[in-house]
Amino acid sequence: MKYIVVLGDGMADLPLPEFQNKTPLEYACTPTMDRLSRKADMGMVRTIPVGMQPGSDTANLAVMGYDPFKYYSGRSPLEALSMGIAMEPGDVALRCNLVTLTEEDEDFENLRILDHSSGEIDSRDSAILLEAVKQELETQAYHFYPGISYRHCLIWKEGRVAELTPPHDILGKRIGDYLPKEEVLRAMMLRSYRILKDHPLNRERRAKGLAPANCCWFWGAGTKPSLTSFEEKTGKKGMVISAVDLLKGIAVGAGMGTVDVPGATGGLHTNYEGKAAAAIEGLFEKGYDFVYIHVEGPDEMGHQGDAAKKVQAIEYLDTRLIDPLLKELDGRGERYRLLILPDHPTPISVRTHTGDKVPFLLYDSCNGYDDYDSNENLGPGAGERLPQTRGYSEKTAEATGIVVEEGHLLIERLFA
Repeated sequence: MKYIVVLGDGMADLPLPEFQNKTPLEYACTPTMDRLSRKADMGMVRTIPVGMQPGSDTANLAVMGYDPFKYYSGRSPLEALSMGIAMEPGDVALRCNLVTLTEEDEDFENLRILDHSSGEIDSRDSAILLEAVKQELETQAYHFYPGISYRHCLIWKEGRVAELTPPHDILGKRIGDYLPKEEVLRAMMLRSYRILKDHPLNRERRAKGLAPANCCWFWGAGTKPSLTSFEEKTGKKGMVISAVDLLKGIAVGAGMGTVDVPGATGGLHTNYEGKAAAAIEGLFEKGYDFVYIHVEGPDEMGHQGDAAKKVQAIEYLDTRLIDPLLKELDGRGERYRLLILPDHPTPISVRTHTGDKVPFLLYDSCNGYDDYDSNENLGPGAGERLPQTRGYSEKTAEATGIVVEEGHLLIERLFA
């Protein structure tokens, strides 16, 4: 028996007028997931415990079977694990985003965040800019480490876990109300803006019509985590496939395998087929029992407020990852169980995470599935739907009446 989780980060949403009051998941053309839904168990799950901030860190811990109330110590320490950063007791890790701020005001506090990802800046440009910050700001107490795209890490030796605001929560807002109360962190952010605003690479990016990465934004502070081994906890040898350090960090902390898929970016145009192939290799060539495939694209499009591209990300997940994955699994002839879900909603209307329950689909290959009738569910154009009562969406999952209130228990249904 093989076990697979396919997680579409931020895939859940709210109904949108431009989609005839359907959600992006309901509106998207997803023949593979809809086909599975006819023979699958579906329901809703609360991945963000009541009282905790909605984020991919707590949500993915829960989906992997770890109670966030017990295991969560902050987001950035998990990313630090993935990056191979050795944390000492007393060290505090902070996420260091390269963000795009407005530049029309001389008063730093009056600037606004335009983009939490600097236009999904590539890792090469991002590393060059972070190096400029590092050369001026790094000391014995503060160490900068480059990550993927806009996502970097700051280690504060003998630091304090400060209360910090995620940049994607305040898009378009004046930053003065959300800057750190810690004077040192606040001053470093201001200095990073002065370093980066007129950096030659940012001048080049503006000339090309690209967003400048003109400030470091600190958030997600936490201390070194301690996770129980996934194999010890579940009896399953597992691996994680993701382009983002957060998920890789959870894997490292839980003693799970990871793999770097060429072309996996954490954006809309990631290597979906490569992730499916890596999962098959992990399950059948490397001897893993469990594979967790994480796709960041729907979440990034939710943060950008781009409904059409969020639909596209969901459709790519269905046709370019899940479909080839199932064809390979079915061709191998070994029984498998597949869990598909988001970690949290990232509604287009708010452009950030919410803690609402999300829909899950749990399929067992012994159930088989019907051939997909393209004339039954699809309208005349790509991505359009006729009214339907079947398929995988928030509405159909909620209609089952099945609710898992404690998200970390959902994995028990997968392994049952």
